[in-house]
Amino acid sequence: MLTRVAIAALIYSMVDAVLFGIGLIVVLTVPALSARADTLVPTVVVTSLILAIPVSWIIAPRLRARYWRQHPASAR
Repeated sequence: MLTRVAIAALIYSMVDAVLFGIGLIVVLTVPALSARADTLVPTVVVTSLILAIPVSWIIAPRLRARYWRQHPASAR
């Protein structure tokens, strides 16, 4: 459990950056959303910070070497 928390903490910022980038691109490229960018960009920031927690928690076990040894067929 401690290893999973450590891995999740390490990848949290990367996951957050990806989610923020996806959200920002969506807000800025859709004309209807771009008109309300002044309120939607802070919403994207907060949402990406919150959503990065469960996403990094789900990804963390897959980054362990033990997972790849037990699941070689599903890893490829």
